[in-house]
Parts: sequence; C-alpha cells; structure tokens
Amino acid sequence: MIIRPFRLGDYAAITAIWRATGFEQEEADLDALARQLAWDSELVLIAEVDGQVVGVIVGTINGNRAYFYRLAVHPDYQRRGIGRRLVQALEERFREKGVTQIVIMVKQDNEQAIPFYESLGYEVQQLVTLSKRIEQPLGEARS
Repeated sequence: MIIRPFRLGDYAAITAIWRATGFEQEEADLDALARQLAWDSELVLIAEVDGQVVGVIVGTINGNRAYFYRLAVHPDYQRRGIGRRLVQALEERFREKGVTQIVIMVKQDNEQAIPFYESLGYEVQQLVTLSKRIEQPLGEARS
C-alpha cells in the first residue's frame, strides 16, 4: 500500500468510496474539496493498493489548528490499517506545516469512529456543534 497526494484522475474513485461508505454527497462538499485542492493539494491523501484507490482523507489548516474530514476506506479494504495510515500520514504533513492542534468532528452515533480515533490519541471534547444550512436562491451563482 502507498499513501500519496490526490491526483485529478482519483476523483471518480474517491466519490465512489464516499458513496460506498455512506457519506452524503452534496455539491457543497465537492466545492469544499475543490477549494482545498486549489489551496493545498498535499493535504488530500489517497491510499492505493495494487494501483487501485482504496482510501481517502481530506485535511485543511486554519492558523496553527488543523482539521480533517471525509476519512473513508472502501468497505472491501477496511480493518487492514489503511485508515490509520492515512491519519498518520496527514498528521505528519500537519506537523511539517507547524500545526499544534488537530480537530475532527464525528457524529455522536458513529459507534465505530470514536474508538478508532481514541486509539490514535484523540480525546472526546465536550462541545456542542451547531449548524445551519443556507439555501441559495435559484439562478444565483455561488462564489
């Protein structure tokens, strides 16, 4: 297995992995991925086994704080340490860029993710996250 930066040809494979692992596919998420790739493509990492894309993680940095999201490994390749290797590779990139804290958000009902992240040294924080969806009027372009 190799961990490498995202390439344009990976797009179909990673969206298929996200679908296979239950991530909701929204246009806003794809826009965020495009912005991240334009800003720092070295923070979008791919796991590849025998030439096939099997995992992805997307990271971003804001000051000395880093975030990652959309960690996914194709169901046929789960439980082989691929997710762990993706997280560790991204953590190393964050370290090289001077990051001092990594923050991730996990849905409370994701019973597999929380123990996984705790095994990597992440601690559950007692925070409440609020969100609001803002719909764009029809016919107006997004910026």
